[in-house]
Amino acid sequence: MPSPNAATTLCARLDGVSRLFGSFAALRQVSADLEPGHCYVLIGENGAGKSTLLRILAGLLRPSFGTVTLFGAHSPQQARARIGYMSHSPMLYDELTAVENLRYFGSLYPNQPCLTPEEALRQVGLDPTLDRTLGQYSQGMRQRTSLARVLLPIPELLLLDEPFSNMDVESVSQMVELLASFRQGNRTIVITTHQREHAAPIADWVLALKAGRVASFVPGSPTL
Repeated sequence: MPSPNAATTLCARLDGVSRLFGSFAALRQVSADLEPGHCYVLIGENGAGKSTLLRILAGLLRPSFGTVTLFGAHSPQQARARIGYMSHSPMLYDELTAVENLRYFGSLYPNQPCLTPEEALRQVGLDPTLDRTLGQYSQGMRQRTSLARVLLPIPELLLLDEPFSNMDVESVSQMVELLASFRQGNRTIVITTHQREHAAPIADWVLALKAGRVASFVPGSPTL
């Protein structure tokens, strides 16, 4: 497990984080340090706690016990402007074009510097002049548009829940190359996936969860 010399160098720190839903413990005493410019891959079976952990890092859930520190702040809400969260659901409007979607989501950040919709789409390799609604996009194009939405506020921490879901091999390869370029820009990336092999080329660390506990936290072997 990474152990930086000073907590101020960390992107995030989880210290004994547990999350209860009634009597069910989705997370149990999870501790981990996340460093800037690294890619962390969360793996585990359904119900292992991967998405719950991601939502806690995003500030969408509070831990029942333990503490979360993001960019030195003890409340994820204080660091929310520096976090981009992509849920398993694409959160896009099928009847709108990609630019129209991103123009709407960009309006939700009135007091924050943002990319333009065109800049965000180019960053993920999509043509912003494409006059086609999202309902006509392939799954790979939809996932990249969803990633463009996350990139709008120029986040330093990317939290991606199953970004390779239902994508073909070529689309997965394109997504992995995109994420590798973001990591090299000193962004921290946290990915949940059922398909560890897809994320292996960019995984600096692999954190395996089992029944809400950290089963292992080991170095990956990124090739990109």
